Amino acid sequence: MINLFNPASALSDPKNRSFYCSLFIVASLICGAYFIGGASIAKEYKERLTRWKGIYTRQNTKFDTCKNRCQPLGSEALPEGIVAQTSDLEVRPLWGSSVNNENSKPSMSLLAIAVGINQKEIVDRIVKKFLSSDFVVMLFHYDGAVDKWRDLNWSDRAIHVSVMNQTKWWFAKRFLHPDIVSEYEYIFLWDEDLGVENFDPKRYLSIVREEGLEISQPALDPDKSDVYHPITARVKKLKVHRRFYKFKGSGRCDDHSSAPPCAGWVEMMAPVFSRAAWQCVWYMIQNDLIHAWGLDVQLGYCAQGDRTKNVGVVDSEYIVHLGLPTLGVSDGNKVTNAPAPPQKGDPEALAPSASDKVNDRAKVRMQSFIDMQIFKERWSNAVKEDKCWVDPFQLSAN
Repeated sequence: MINLFNPASALSDPKNRSFYCSLFIVASLICGAYFIGGASIAKEYKERLTRWKGIYTRQNTKFDTCKNRCQPLGSEALPEGIVAQTSDLEVRPLWGSSVNNENSKPSMSLLAIAVGINQKEIVDRIVKKFLSSDFVVMLFHYDGAVDKWRDLNWSDRAIHVSVMNQTKWWFAKRFLHPDIVSEYEYIFLWDEDLGVENFDPKRYLSIVREEGLEISQPALDPDKSDVYHPITARVKKLKVHRRFYKFKGSGRCDDHSSAPPCAGWVEMMAPVFSRAAWQCVWYMIQNDLIHAWGLDVQLGYCAQGDRTKNVGVVDSEYIVHLGLPTLGVSDGNKVTNAPAPPQKGDPEALAPSASDKVNDRAKVRMQSFIDMQIFKERWSNAVKEDKCWVDPFQLSAN
């Protein structure tokens, strides 16, 4: 006999009713917990999704903002604001804050000279003129005789660097990096054997700014200077000139000439560079060459444009090249006898002569000539190998 389940009779029993009521309540609680939990989980998921979307958006935005940011090599691990990309040559005190000193007046330009003690009196006259014109002065002592300059009243105001038997270009490559001298508007990189009786640094800079010269030099007095190139000889009635004219013989120069030695050229004895020009010239200076001969012919590439306009010689503020024997250092810091100076105005004045005596100075001149040949060869090879470089002056010539 089969007993069929009768819901009505089951509910009529009080015990059964109590059981089913309890079961219903438990089921309701479970369902409620499920729906409440599901809503909570959905809300949490939605919040997480929103956060992830925000993070993803910020990451993409940051990537788009930062992907083109150019940080100095090696500083990528640092926050950008802490990176000090430039410096200067100002001497700071060991105690007492010099930060935001309103009384300090930054120097506008820098004079750097390679010096030897034998030219102390001449350098003294040069430095006094520049210090009175708010320049920073840096002396490169190629003979190591730093202490012999201590008696000059400006000695403590100058920066002294001493390395034996090196040129100003060797020093400049190692101590005048563009990031270090970026605070200075102009860089004067001069020889030590220059007469400055007719030269005023402030007036000179005023003319350079007015004329828009990125690379310049004061003219040389042709009557008193022992060595000079025709383009750097002073023209008395001019304030500035940018080219040299030669209508006879070989190597003629006229208004159509656009390259050295006719235009776009200064000598290496007293060049003056703008901040922008020096940032280019510094890279051109070779690490392993000492004398930088040959560089003068290529300086126009750093003139920030047309070298026939941006390179010039200032006639109204002129100097004298005394042509003294320098750099020929031997035993006891004594300078050896120099060979006789070349003929005035001779374009080949700097080439070594077979008649030079075999001494330190003659060796210096010979090494200068060797360096020039090496530099010329390197330039030629670099032009051939760099398929992306375009010679701007070759284009203008065409």
